[in-house]
Amino acid sequence: MARPRTPIGTFGDIEFTTLANGTVRARVRFRDLDGRLRRVEASGRTRKTAEHRLKENLTQRADHSAGSGELTPDSSFRHLVDIWLEDLDLEGKLAPSTRALYERNMRQLVMPAFENYSLREISVRKVDRFLKTLATTKSYSMAKQARTVLSLALGLAVRYDALRENPMRDTARLRKPPVQAMALTVDQVNAIRAAVREWRRGTGLPGPPPDGQLEQIIEVMLGTSARIGEVLATRKCDVDVTVSPATVRLCGTIVSPTGKPTQRQPHPKTAKSTRTVSVPSFAAEVLRQRLVAIATEDAEHLIFFSRNHTPLTTNNIRRRLRTVLDEAGISGVTPHSFRRTVATVIDRAGGADLAAEMLGHTSSQITKEHYIEPDEKVNPVTAEILELLAPRPGDDER
Repeated sequence: MARPRTPIGTFGDIEFTTLANGTVRARVRFRDLDGRLRRVEASGRTRKTAEHRLKENLTQRADHSAGSGELTPDSSFRHLVDIWLEDLDLEGKLAPSTRALYERNMRQLVMPAFENYSLREISVRKVDRFLKTLATTKSYSMAKQARTVLSLALGLAVRYDALRENPMRDTARLRKPPVQAMALTVDQVNAIRAAVREWRRGTGLPGPPPDGQLEQIIEVMLGTSARIGEVLATRKCDVDVTVSPATVRLCGTIVSPTGKPTQRQPHPKTAKSTRTVSVPSFAAEVLRQRLVAIATEDAEHLIFFSRNHTPLTTNNIRRRLRTVLDEAGISGVTPHSFRRTVATVIDRAGGADLAAEMLGHTSSQITKEHYIEPDEKVNPVTAEILELLAPRPGDDER
């Protein structure tokens, strides 16, 4: 007659039973992915062995769940990143350039610090110290970018019930160091024009001479306030030189997705950035010249293009500008310098709201903080007003 199976007690939610053959069975209820409770069990010669094997089984089931897109507090941060990137692609709300930037920031800035942690080990203290260290040793900008992607990824962990709350919520606020926008003076702009116009124009130099597009791109940036990508994305159909003043519709940008050819994106950085601007005569003249150059092309053809009629990359234009100006002894100038210069000139003549409208900003506060060079000069009318305080004849005798 077989010996009856005798329960030998429980260990938390684990039930231990001695079987007829003398081995010990450990069983526990496990809630599966479909929400149903199922029994998971394991056996061993001793209670300790059975418990150990049961926990191994549970770990394997949890790992299998994680491999299917699940997250638990014991999931690795690396696994969270993989699921977060898949989630970004599933939503499809980000522009390809932004999606690539998020992944690059995550892998280069954040992963080295957290890849060996499980989610339960990522505390407010660890995150806070990481951001402060990054801001100190690298830059505020890098710390801000790291904060953005880390917050998004940890927010996904909260939505997947792998974390109770986002550790980012209680970290200290990053303090932005004071930065003053610097605009170019008219003399500086003219010096840049001369340097670009004269670059590699001498005799006896190897290779083909410059095609003249760089100086034309600068004129269009100065005449439109457009970002470099917006200028390079301007098409024949976006320009109207039949009206006075001529207009340019800024409605796209150039992107270079990883592993894909450079292409025109049919919308600029933000929805507000789509705008039609009237341009000054010097920019209109350049646009007329470009239209003549592509007179036989279709309406979708780009105004500026490579020798193969493909889009120019923003990085190449930046690199070429830097090379030209370095040789001319001019430092600290980027394509964005022209955008700040336009904002400052318009602010002085028409105010910050008009400058924000020209640049395609949703708020003039953005324009004032990042693009307009502060004006140290106070309105001279104050001198006339303060004449009221001037001493009058006979005041000293009273």
